Amino acid sequence: MEMVDKVIKRVSGMLNWIAGGAVTFMMLLTVTDILLRAGGRPIIGTFEVVSLLLAVVIAFGIPQVSLDRGHVNMDFLLERLSVRGRQVMNTLTRLGCLFLFAFIGGNLFNVAARFRASGEVSATVQLPFYPIAYGVAVCCILECCIFAYEIVKIWRGDHV
Repeated sequence: MEMVDKVIKRVSGMLNWIAGGAVTFMMLLTVTDILLRAGGRPIIGTFEVVSLLLAVVIAFGIPQVSLDRGHVNMDFLLERLSVRGRQVMNTLTRLGCLFLFAFIGGNLFNVAARFRASGEVSATVQLPFYPIAYGVAVCCILECCIFAYEIVKIWRGDHV
């Protein structure tokens, strides 16, 4: 169990760094585009690149947010339940999320495969869509692993 914990934390941390780098790049690109636009020389494709990077930022940041428990939590409801009731409620919510992310991830793998087969690219700078779709799909599957891991922790009594 300790090995699983280390792997999940390490992979989520790396993805979080990628998300942070994407945010930084988005910021620098946007500021540079604004400055150059004022001089009559905008950067072509800024909107497309920022849009694709936004998908990276959101998807690659989700696993770390889950590990850090940075999501919205309904504590006022859980506090009224017994320990067993909290375990059941936490398990049910994580199972629901696990199925949702598995569904989204599976569909994104299909979409990415179609993007790759069709050669779908962005309009201006011709960036392919499929790597982003695959990346988001992988993050969804990692999120499923995190939910499964948390369910195990809930029933072992390690979940706080």
